[in-house]
Amino acid sequence: MDHRERMLTGRPYLANRDGLNEARMAAQELLYTYNNLPPSRWGEQRGLLDQLLGGIGENSTILPPLRCDYGAQISVGRDVFINYNFTVLDVCQVTIGDRTLIGPNVSIYAAGHPIAPEDRATGWEYGGPIHIGNDVWLGGSCVVLAGVTIGDGAVVAAGSVVTRDVPPNTVVAGNPARVLRQITQADRDNWKKAMEQ
Repeated sequence: MDHRERMLTGRPYLANRDGLNEARMAAQELLYTYNNLPPSRWGEQRGLLDQLLGGIGENSTILPPLRCDYGAQISVGRDVFINYNFTVLDVCQVTIGDRTLIGPNVSIYAAGHPIAPEDRATGWEYGGPIHIGNDVWLGGSCVVLAGVTIGDGAVVAAGSVVTRDVPPNTVVAGNPARVLRQITQADRDNWKKAMEQ
């Protein structure tokens, strides 16, 4: 198993082997073009995202600047909106479900390093896949760490650091993020009342 295969399966790997440097450089070239398009040429964005990402669904938007390692491990569903300054360390698969909203300055880190400094000094790294379900809202400046699954319909409060799985239809907040409560029919009723005013 080469280092690219090790990386993609979450095993320890060296990031300067087996074409990984070249793959990152190719992604950086596409990102440079994407992030520096003038507004009058935004129609070209979709083609660049199609080249960069592993997949992006219909009617999905990612506002520049976007930062990632490879791009190929990022899969975005349909009707997704991702605000400015989105950073993804995609050493493993990162999946973003349909109709998900991602606030500005959100960071998704599928990458990790050994805890002991002697081990970090060897250059070995590892990663873990991240799955963000359908209809999720990630508030601005939150961070999602390697190996996390965020369930359908969940809300992650702005500034939170998500270190473990988030159950569906819950609101989480804090560092580390903890479940505050379930999302209920009362949330829908309160929104309906607000809309009627």
